[in-house]
Amino acid sequence: MKYAYASIRKLMERSSAPVRHLWAPALLVALFLVAHPASLFAQALGWEGETGVFVTPTAYTIPTPERRFAIPVASYHYLNGGSVLGTFNQMSITSGYANRIEFGYTRDFHATGSDPALSPLWTDGFNTFHGKGVLIKENSWKKPWMPEISTGFMVRTQVHNVGGAITHKDTHNEDVYLIGSKMITQLKPMPVLISAGVRGTNAELWGLGGNTPDFTARAFGNVAFVFQGPAKSTVILGMEVAQQPRHPSELPNATIRTTMVYAARVLPSPKLKLNLDVGVLEGPGVIAPGVDLKAKSRPAFALSYAF
Repeated sequence: MKYAYASIRKLMERSSAPVRHLWAPALLVALFLVAHPASLFAQALGWEGETGVFVTPTAYTIPTPERRFAIPVASYHYLNGGSVLGTFNQMSITSGYANRIEFGYTRDFHATGSDPALSPLWTDGFNTFHGKGVLIKENSWKKPWMPEISTGFMVRTQVHNVGGAITHKDTHNEDVYLIGSKMITQLKPMPVLISAGVRGTNAELWGLGGNTPDFTARAFGNVAFVFQGPAKSTVILGMEVAQQPRHPSELPNATIRTTMVYAARVLPSPKLKLNLDVGVLEGPGVIAPGVDLKAKSRPAFALSYAF
């Protein structure tokens, strides 16, 4: 392992030229019904357990009765990161209160890849605690153009990836974000969901790439198109985009680019509180001269279930 770290440091020092890097451990877009978008998001948990797309949140929270807590929603996410990064499994549980607040916990489980030089940089798993609160409800003040606007946070602990593996330390990192989401129903019979936001973060690739040297502001967003499928099912096709901090800790000459995900989500039946996600992630390839993470076009899938 010491040889692997030394080799990477040497390769990183050779050049600081930007290298194209698209990465997101993830999938797609949150699910919704035309009449009440939030009601579909009740079972649409993202990669870190928040209501939203596979990686980025939306402004919606878990629907709950007024002044009552929500019955928990559980999810499982899987990403095959390739021979270098290994595989990632995420288990989440999330609840909410008063149709305005949600909170939950996610545990990442990681299986190390097979590359003897690079795979040791991704070890163990880590914890994620998250929360979100609605500031302005969609269509407030009887304004049909008004989006749902929310703020939230992520706190990750026991992060040992990349910089933590190099320094032999568990680390932690955080996100704070502001997000707006709007369901456009005028485009019948194909509603469209659009979300956009900004987050302050010191996490690289949501903790999968460890920490970053500084706390920076990064933009993110998604767009999704809803179709009626056979047997009263719903199919959603979408794309997700998220800026990443440029350099991970301990690897200052590695360049991390904006990440993108193309995927589909299926709700088999309105009566079945289950979401099925499949997608292809354009993962990291060469991030510096001689350093290839071999994770382009990696498959991922997810399940979310509302109890």
